Amino acid sequence: MDAEFIIYLLIMFGVTYLIRVLPLLLIKKKIENRFIRSFLAYVPYTVLGAMTFPAIFHIAENPLCGIIGAAVGVLLAFCKRGLCTVAAGTAIATYLAMIIL
Repeated sequence: MDAEFIIYLLIMFGVTYLIRVLPLLLIKKKIENRFIRSFLAYVPYTVLGAMTFPAIFHIAENPLCGIIGAAVGVLLAFCKRGLCTVAAGTAIATYLAMIIL
């Protein structure tokens, strides 16, 4: 392996590790501020949405297939289905749209 690659890999490991460990080391008390607690409660959903939403429209050559899949996913989520059901329904709808279109 290239030495430069190993150095980059170790730097990425260190940065990623520090991002996860520093809050655990620095924050000892329970967070009591309601605003910060509610903010932190929504962070995982926001990050997941920001990572997956653009990919929905770029998954297929035809963006309409992604729009159809996203619409089915939103409809399933609106009907209070579980995460696995929404993900599977979105994937199946996108795949069927790719076949039809």
